[in-house]
Amino acid sequence: MATTEFDQRQSGWVTFAAVLLFAIGFMRIISAISYLANSHRINDFTNGVFTGHMWAWGIWDGIIAALALYAGYSLLNNGGFGRFIAYAWAILVIVQSFLIIGIAPWYAALSILISCLVIHGLASTANSRAV
Repeated sequence: MATTEFDQRQSGWVTFAAVLLFAIGFMRIISAISYLANSHRINDFTNGVFTGHMWAWGIWDGIIAALALYAGYSLLNNGGFGRFIAYAWAILVIVQSFLIIGIAPWYAALSILISCLVIHGLASTANSRAV
């Protein structure tokens, strides 16, 4: 009985990655609302990918937030599809971070670090169950 309970537990790295995804997801929801409200506290993104269209940045952050929250929830339930979404999310955030590194360097560097931690957490545990 004790071995079956131990086998069903997931790695601490996967749980850590899920918690990071939840934290980033909620942070991105707040930043998406800020972009959609066209807040004055936002950096000047006129030289970015979406130029000065704050609504596009808000939609983009909303999509990233939804992916992060879904991946975190699926990872906590040992979902293999959540693992795939988490990898895709991390790669997407790394690409976005390189696109905005000239505009917000500390934010981009922190995003790259968190994405690398998520990738490490998922890659260090090969024990996953298919959907």
